[in-house]
Amino acid sequence: MRLGNNPNKDKPLESSEFFHQILIPVYVPHQKQYFKDSFVILNECIESILSTINPHYTFITIVNNGSCAEVENFLLRLKKEGKIQEVINTTNIGKLNAINKGVVGHNFDLVTIADADTMFLSGWQEETLSIFNTFPKVGTVGLVPQFNMFSNYCTTVLFDNLTNKNMQFFRLNQPKEMQKFYRSIGWNMNEDHFYLKYILGLKKENLKVCIGAGHFVATYRKEILNSIKKYVPSKMGAESERLLDKAAEDFGLWKLTTFNNYAYHMGNVYEQWMDKVAYKKTIYNPIYNKHSLKRKNYFSTFVKNKVFKKILRVKIFNDLFFLNKGLPKQVLKKYPKIYY
Repeated sequence: MRLGNNPNKDKPLESSEFFHQILIPVYVPHQKQYFKDSFVILNECIESILSTINPHYTFITIVNNGSCAEVENFLLRLKKEGKIQEVINTTNIGKLNAINKGVVGHNFDLVTIADADTMFLSGWQEETLSIFNTFPKVGTVGLVPQFNMFSNYCTTVLFDNLTNKNMQFFRLNQPKEMQKFYRSIGWNMNEDHFYLKYILGLKKENLKVCIGAGHFVATYRKEILNSIKKYVPSKMGAESERLLDKAAEDFGLWKLTTFNNYAYHMGNVYEQWMDKVAYKKTIYNPIYNKHSLKRKNYFSTFVKNKVFKKILRVKIFNDLFFLNKGLPKQVLKKYPKIYY
């Protein structure tokens, strides 16, 4: 039987200063073979977060997606020590399903989703907030410049800035950092590769950004994550990463990335340099000027994401677009056909 009334009935939730959530899905089933160094790398990931954020405004959620007992105990200890706010333990339900578990039940304005082999660098949170505040139409902000990311669900930002002289190919600021990212995923990038020279970007109010964003680490407006499919029948890859990639464009919003590199992809092999990265703690007051989300215009979406995309797939029109945006002819000759 029930005696009396539950004291929490009709009681509103307490207000919180947190407006930015960091969400990390973790899968380290054992410490052998592919996962031999994964526990050490996870520790580096979490230390980098704790060393670079403003803790008063940042809520950290770790989804333990079927990891071994050592990892589970480590995460629970971090929670007990107050270093992270939330640990969700589950079986291995897949990356996107784990992300959905971490998002549901919260109402933070911004959500940074990152793989457990991400190393965050000093200043990333300030720069991310600066981009959201400067560009009202941005929906996703990445931290690692990558070549040709403008061809990955970005026709909305390309169309919206087609006549904007501030959208152009800029000289890459940190080519060695981009080279480092591609080496981390097993590519052999030569220093003289033309992709390490120019990148398509946008400038506003002395803030320069790259167009497009990857998915191993990015910050999203919460509203666009609410619309993502709640269950995907795959553990990784397949549809899961595509849903994150296209989330902003589905809302008519932009995908951008910081012009400088603000994170490293560590991969699954520990290297000595990881312990040598120095963090510079800054004192700042993070302010997020939330912009209202306009109702989706289906005709506009069709024109930008279907018609305009087909036009750009025609190489002669794509080449004219590149030349108009300042890509040198000698570099254009080396470019393959872009599949938007």
